[in-house]
Amino acid sequence: MLSQVTEGVLSHRSEFVESNAVVVHGRSGALLIDPGIQASELACLANDLSDSGHPVVAGFSTHPHWDHVLWHAELGEAPRYGTARCAATVREELSDPDAKANIAEHLAETEVAGQVPLDLYGLVTGLPAEASLVPWDGPTVRILEHQAHAPGHAGLLVEEGRVLVAGDMLSDVLIPMLDLEAADPIQDYLDALRLLEGVAGDVDVVIPGHGSIGGADQLRARIDQDRAYVHALRDADVFNDPRIGPSAKEGWDWVAGVHEWQFQQLADHTERSQTPR
Repeated sequence: MLSQVTEGVLSHRSEFVESNAVVVHGRSGALLIDPGIQASELACLANDLSDSGHPVVAGFSTHPHWDHVLWHAELGEAPRYGTARCAATVREELSDPDAKANIAEHLAETEVAGQVPLDLYGLVTGLPAEASLVPWDGPTVRILEHQAHAPGHAGLLVEEGRVLVAGDMLSDVLIPMLDLEAADPIQDYLDALRLLEGVAGDVDVVIPGHGSIGGADQLRARIDQDRAYVHALRDADVFNDPRIGPSAKEGWDWVAGVHEWQFQQLADHTERSQTPR
């Protein structure tokens, strides 16, 4: 079911890890951002948009992770966009003939096993590297590309609605998750937070890829919280983050395990980068 965020911008919450799809109304239809997760949810979303007179005329994936590049036949054949690096990363993934089978295997132990549609997975058209706006017949949607979390990750600023679609950043339930295959994942994340902070004055609402929608005050608080986490990760400092440990939201205690894994991976990454060749 779609919920109104602000005039012309709506969201759809999936049952799976509080995943947020975003709809922006345009003149001839809707821009659909990061649709997911289960086939039944996507079909329901397609039906709701059709019934409201806003068929999908364009799609956008904020980054190339599996839960952000899904689609369903009932959503139609609108062009699906992403940054050039996002699209290239998905193409490389799909060059492995076992890619979709690997995703299905990854999901086999989750509550959405067998429920995620993969037929139209990853069919994303990369925009030119210099593109700063989503090409569609609707309100101006500015692309804020950075390299935190995943290659070619983009936040989207819906200027008229003053809404920031943050992708997998600025969540109230998920800690920052770095792209540990990057050369400098810590700096990439800090640079991305600085980029998003630079538009905070133009934002009244932030929609993370997972978790609760927040207002302008929460946007700034989440930027500060994520920056503090990344600094502590960098400095191997004491962690005091409400998303980890006993203070974590009910059902999200597994995030502490992600943190421990990430902490160890980053330590190994740093050790490798400092080893003389």
